[in-house]
Amino acid sequence: MTLTNTQYDEIMRSYQSRQLKRQRLILDRREEINRLTPRMAELDAETARVSVRRARRLLDGEDIPPEDIADELAAITSQKKELLISLRKPADYFDPPYDCADCKDTGYIGNHRCHCLKQASLDLIYAQSNLSSALEEAGFARFCLDYYADDRFAQGTAISSRMAAQNAYTKCRRFVQNFDDDFQNILLFGDTGVGKTFLTHCIAKDLLATGHSVIYFSAQQFFDRLAADTFGKHGTTETDCRNLFDCDLLILDDLGTEMTNSFTASRLFVCLNERILHRKSTVISSNLDLQDIASIYSERIFSRITSHFLLLHLFGKDIRVQKNILGGFSPNA
Repeated sequence: MTLTNTQYDEIMRSYQSRQLKRQRLILDRREEINRLTPRMAELDAETARVSVRRARRLLDGEDIPPEDIADELAAITSQKKELLISLRKPADYFDPPYDCADCKDTGYIGNHRCHCLKQASLDLIYAQSNLSSALEEAGFARFCLDYYADDRFAQGTAISSRMAAQNAYTKCRRFVQNFDDDFQNILLFGDTGVGKTFLTHCIAKDLLATGHSVIYFSAQQFFDRLAADTFGKHGTTETDCRNLFDCDLLILDDLGTEMTNSFTASRLFVCLNERILHRKSTVISSNLDLQDIASIYSERIFSRITSHFLLLHLFGKDIRVQKNILGGFSPNA
């Protein structure tokens, strides 16, 4: 399970909150019982006296069998339970259940993460990915090559639309399969409506399912988030922006649709450069061709992308248009 430090801290704060809530509940219940009868406080005092008496005898060098103290404490515990029952309370009234009995709401069993912590990590990763609803229809098994023509070729090449789509599909699946062992980035670029976004969703779905942290933004959302952080706008925290740099995979969809200026270019460079330096993968989709990326952004950004990204070109007819014409379902759209 891969979490950023900020994500881990957020989850562990929830465990601390559970523990504090349980402690508060126990204190409230004790105060309640003490108001009903003084006998419970007397039994608590007797428990303390037994423990102190044993400690003194041990300090005096006496050899006290463990069962002696255990029998005394068990007798007092039995009296407490009988008293609670007489007050119409459960015998375990001072021992309310944990949300997770296995780890007692610590998140760990020994040195190993409890199943509840693993699930909480997955839930947080999904929630912060911005992809919850989009992934319902995604999946590599749903990628269909029928929408790509064998007789439409990339300019000046013998590569058909279908061949390019097959190559992109294969490379994206391999990207997921080798994600933990082989640092890569991907740029999916080309015509509008040819499955670029769908492939990013396929990648995200598989990596999220294996517990990797994935954050998805449209280009406009991404730059709005960075602008809010830079200019101190309400609603954006340092944690939000730190996750953009620390997550296992950052997906930027539709690069080039945002309002481009010197700010967006500089922030994009900082983000890409830092993620490359820390070997954190990025997937970008764009309707721009490579020449447009070079002219709209900067040579530095173009250099980073062409040097460190796997370039996957998709082209052909808009799948959404084909879907409307055929009146059928388009899995790639």
